Amino acid sequence: MRTIGLIGGMSWQSSRNYYDRINQMVAERRGGASSAKIILNSLDFAPIAKMQSEGQWREAGAVLADAAQSLERAGADVIAIGANTMHKVAQQVMASVRLPLIHIGDSLAAELRRDARSRPLLLGTRYTMEDPFLIQHLERKGIGAITPDQDDRDALHAIIYDQLIRGIVTDEACETVRAMITRSFAREADSVIFGCTEIGMLFPPTEVGVPGYDTLELHAQALVDFSLG
Repeated sequence: MRTIGLIGGMSWQSSRNYYDRINQMVAERRGGASSAKIILNSLDFAPIAKMQSEGQWREAGAVLADAAQSLERAGADVIAIGANTMHKVAQQVMASVRLPLIHIGDSLAAELRRDARSRPLLLGTRYTMEDPFLIQHLERKGIGAITPDQDDRDALHAIIYDQLIRGIVTDEACETVRAMITRSFAREADSVIFGCTEIGMLFPPTEVGVPGYDTLELHAQALVDFSLG
């Protein structure tokens, strides 16, 4: 079994879910008392969130690159960034280590292509929805993602940063997100991407009434495949 080096803490809510799902998958595949080999470098999200809001992506990338290097020194065999938004600096992180980095967008694109989805609704933070880094990653795979309108993007970003990263889940937030998914299908979306690793805290993608793809779940599967491969 190879060791997964996970850059987490962005937020710690999703990192906890990464840890749970990776270990659950390993236990299911290996049986018995098996669990995953994981080295978690959990960062303080507060300064990173401030860098995001101020557009200091190069500086944020340097923090993640330093985390990746520490995971490499600690004996990890692969690097993973446990957040969609911070894949904006994935190239900077990859350039800082000799280890492979499993990109969250690759596992997502592979699953969308397998199911012949070409027009998914992308939900995530404002940075993920409005900066083209993930949309372009999918476009290179022949997938044309769409995003909610401005009001919905603002509402979702607030739900993520004001509630979900703090472990707060409300019925109102669930209904808000369900409604924006419903509206998107008037624009002929053929599926929905939970493109923030905290969105699955609201409800699983199987409950939205349309084909749904949780990036945390797909990323965890790819990491386990690598670890056990």
